[in-house]
Amino acid sequence: MRDTLMWEVRAAPGRQQDLLAWVEATAVPELTATEHFAGADVYLGGQDRVVVIARWTAVPPRLPDPPEGLLARPVAQWPFQHHRTVTP
Repeated sequence: MRDTLMWEVRAAPGRQQDLLAWVEATAVPELTATEHFAGADVYLGGQDRVVVIARWTAVPPRLPDPPEGLLARPVAQWPFQHHRTVTP
């Protein structure tokens, strides 16, 4: 069963912090309100990227798309199945 979602987007030039603010104010609250939500991590990457990796105990929903003015290209989302966690 797919239980993990990777959501990745590249912000318009100079808009990474605005996109991050949208993720934290809109996408993350939507995630936490969904049934079977188990946790999420938000990452900042090169080229103004924002990545969210979210986990559920059931099939994950899709995340909403941010306002187009914040984006350099469309959002990419992929569901995955968690295989294992490696810790030190």
